[in-house]
Amino acid sequence: MSKRDYYEVLGVAKTATEKELKKAYKRLAMKCHPDRNPGDEKAVETFKELQEAYDVLGDGNKRAAYDQYGHAGVDPSRGGGGGGQGFDDIFGDMFGDIFGGGGGRGGRQRGPARGADLRYNMELTLEEAVKGVSKDIQVPSLQSCDDCHGSGAKKGSSATTCGTCHGQGQVQMRQGFFAVQQACPNCRGKGKIIKDPCRTCHGEGRYEKTKTLAVKIPAGVDTGDRIRLGGEGEAGEAGAGNGDLYVQVHVKDHNIFERDGNNLYCEVPISFTEAALGGEIEVPTLDGKVKLKVGSETQSGRMFRMRGKGVKSVRSHSTGDLICKVVVETPVKLTEHQRKILKEFDAAVNGSSKEHKPKADGFFDGVKNFFNDLNS
Repeated sequence: MSKRDYYEVLGVAKTATEKELKKAYKRLAMKCHPDRNPGDEKAVETFKELQEAYDVLGDGNKRAAYDQYGHAGVDPSRGGGGGGQGFDDIFGDMFGDIFGGGGGRGGRQRGPARGADLRYNMELTLEEAVKGVSKDIQVPSLQSCDDCHGSGAKKGSSATTCGTCHGQGQVQMRQGFFAVQQACPNCRGKGKIIKDPCRTCHGEGRYEKTKTLAVKIPAGVDTGDRIRLGGEGEAGEAGAGNGDLYVQVHVKDHNIFERDGNNLYCEVPISFTEAALGGEIEVPTLDGKVKLKVGSETQSGRMFRMRGKGVKSVRSHSTGDLICKVVVETPVKLTEHQRKILKEFDAAVNGSSKEHKPKADGFFDGVKNFFNDLNS
């Protein structure tokens, strides 16, 4: 019985890419895998046929031989088909592709690695975070060598294809049904050999260099926010893409204001007289001082909200408020004359009438009732 064309088995055209081949194989293999079709001999045969087809077409060298000579150019019994990929292996390949693991089947090259992402911790004052700022930072990282343009080879020369892995970067050791894929020991997984290395980077294609970047911090950022600078991370291997730089923001504590989201909080000390009689006091904002009207008989700890005097959100057009907590300040270092005046005032206020101190009298009445109930 003659074998079916491998492209027909996988249901793809002869011009199919590696990605299209792999996608077709996974879809069909999951559908007819023996684990999902117990007792179905036809499914077993179909699965074996799919494996054999993909073992050939999924390998660049075998595929070239098959395209030129057909079935006669490949022999699946010699390390091609019959490897017995399990159901878990199919899922393993999928997740390997998604998260960057694995090197693919048949020793295919993963390609030069993208440069690593970098993080820079930036401290800002509250004023800088609220209003925005532009800062120059210095970042040490691996950068592409200017002399060899990232190739690693001396100017005028070039890297040659590794004779051990034939440019794949990986070699496969097979014993029976088991295969172990590992980085090529000759080229260290790069697929290329540099015989005459660049003197500047010593054949690495990259070297450490400190670069200065101007970072524009938008208004309204807060601790924990992160700013991404695309392509400003480390250079990739052999001309691969650069990584990104992430600027991590940390806002330093302020000696007056405390921030909560888009709102600002501050404590404003007022005198006993201001609290009792009321009036206008000056309070600080990030834009300067403003007047705040305090009503008479204001108690210590009362909150006053000043609309729109907080922080403008970095993610919307809304602006928070400034919440001022007034704290009545007890006078200190009194003179004898001042003490006499306060004692006269206290005698005038704290007589038999309770109207001047409703909270104190209410509190002590509550304490008295509590102990009466306790002893009854």
